[in-house]
Amino acid sequence: MSSGITFPSGRRLDFVSIGRLCIDLNANEIHRPLEDTITFTRYLGGSPANITVALARLGAKTGFIGKIANDGFGRFIRRYLEQHEIDTTSVVDDMTGAVTGLAFTEIKSPTDCSILMYRDNVADLKLTPGEVSEELIASAKALVVSGTALAASPSREAVFTAIGYARKHGTKIIYDIDYRPYTWANRDEVQVYCALAAEQADVIFAGIEEFSLLEPKTDAPFDEAAVVARWLGHKAQLVVVKRGGDGSVAYSGDGSAYPGRTFPANVVKTFGAGDSFAGAFLYGLLQGWPLPKCQDYGAAAAHIVVSSHSCSDAMPTRAEVEQVLLRVGALEA
Repeated sequence: MSSGITFPSGRRLDFVSIGRLCIDLNANEIHRPLEDTITFTRYLGGSPANITVALARLGAKTGFIGKIANDGFGRFIRRYLEQHEIDTTSVVDDMTGAVTGLAFTEIKSPTDCSILMYRDNVADLKLTPGEVSEELIASAKALVVSGTALAASPSREAVFTAIGYARKHGTKIIYDIDYRPYTWANRDEVQVYCALAAEQADVIFAGIEEFSLLEPKTDAPFDEAAVVARWLGHKAQLVVVKRGGDGSVAYSGDGSAYPGRTFPANVVKTFGAGDSFAGAFLYGLLQGWPLPKCQDYGAAAAHIVVSSHSCSDAMPTRAEVEQVLLRVGALEA
């Protein structure tokens, strides 16, 4: 039941993330379409940001590498990270006039949710290789990479620079494909650059549709076993296939598969669940827990976030996760 992942010891930080820092504007008037929504509540957004907040809330020591706009939203993002004791020494202010990415969320029903993203001239995609701190990556046990940051240059080159530093210093690489169609120029770029990053990763998180994008175009049905075997044939020691409301399956390098469960929730919205799951799952890996326990922790964290209006603000503490697990009988008192 072991993950096979051994993190380096004696590091100042547990996880450093690189990628998207943006603003979520979640609809306050739920159960109605976006055109009828009047007010929104602002939160920190972006998958790697959410995962980092999730890890910090659980007690991990974290840092972030990214670029923010020189505006009120950018200042809000920096302050939010610092309030969660996330190292922001490598969060750079953009001075070119780039803006903060915005995500407006539509919550028509617990199962019918969508996101309208504004990603033109955004600061996070302006991060350059020279702004990636080798020292910070060397000081961390793992680097968390978001696939969204590969969608454009110079952010794309910055991510591969970070991956190179991680390999040089023995820092584990965690890769979340995090596919957002409105950011990419075309499918060919997705396949090429996301696959190159996946080849370097020690742990890969993705949904079935995201894994499909890394495969050659074909009309054949998705072959999960073959796809997992492909990525475990590179550097990956663990591949986690996320299935939304159907849970997930963690495949380890020894050929074992560990299905994860979900817990009944009073669902408000669907987005944010994958980020909370990944954060709690990674926290479990860091503790050296068996994969079924990592799965349960991730499922409980996702249960909490889908039951909340926000994503980042709802990321649970360890006590909150364990309260859910006790309630459903998945953790001994």
